[in-house]
Amino acid sequence: MDILIIAVGKLKEACIARLIDDYLKRLRPLLPRLGFTGIAVRELVESRKRTAAERKAEEAAAIRKAAGKNAALLLLDERGESPDSRAFAQRLIRLSRSGEKRLAIVIGGPDGLDESLKREAEALISFGRMTWPHQLVRLMLAEQLYRAASIAAGHPYHRD
Repeated sequence: MDILIIAVGKLKEACIARLIDDYLKRLRPLLPRLGFTGIAVRELVESRKRTAAERKAEEAAAIRKAAGKNAALLLLDERGESPDSRAFAQRLIRLSRSGEKRLAIVIGGPDGLDESLKREAEALISFGRMTWPHQLVRLMLAEQLYRAASIAAGHPYHRD
């Protein structure tokens, strides 16, 4: 099983892109510890529809298409559960054993994610109740994936 990070919107800051790339580079050799074989990032164009509901519906269709059939969806949403890093690592391990061919981790656009997509998801995960800029969410996700793989690999964890 592989991981596909689907992000609605473009990453604009080169310095943040370099940090994300660094975490993903460090993550790749550890992915098998979580039960995954690879990781990729797919950026989707933000919808230009008139209303928020129309934008979210259009983006949801694009997310489904990018994820492909039989993908397990894990959505980042401020109303989702807020696990600690160990619980996040355990969830990833469980999802890797689900029999799906891909785990699609989704970062929505400025309007958030369509309710229909939320109902289809395996889980909604929150990085806290505060509002975070899109590019920081991408960076935090890359770091948490790396941290989860490090935990699964048995590396010393500062919380122990």
